[in-house]
Amino acid sequence: MRHRLLTLRSRPNGLEQCRVGFAVGRPVGGAVVRNRVKRRLREIVRALPLAAGNDIVIAARPASRGASFEELHDALASCARRAGLAGQATGGGR
Repeated sequence: MRHRLLTLRSRPNGLEQCRVGFAVGRPVGGAVVRNRVKRRLREIVRALPLAAGNDIVIAARPASRGASFEELHDALASCARRAGLAGQATGGGR
C-alpha cells in the first residue's frame, strides 16, 4: 500500500505474532531526522491493533520528514486498513 508519507508491504508469516521492520533511508533526511521518523513509526505501530501472522515492512518516503505524529498515524492506519491488517484491539500492545 502506498501513501504520500510511507509505503507498507506485508506477507503472511504463519506465526501467532506480527513482526514489523522499518526502512528509513537518506532521502528522508539526516540521521537525526531518520531516527525521529523511526521512533514515531515504532510508537504508532505499538498503538495500532495489527492482525497477527504477518511480516510488515514500513518504508518512510521523503515527505515523512516534515509530517506530524498525527499525519504519520493517519497514513499508517489508512495503509493497514487497506491492506487488511487492521486487527482487533487488545489491551496493551499490538
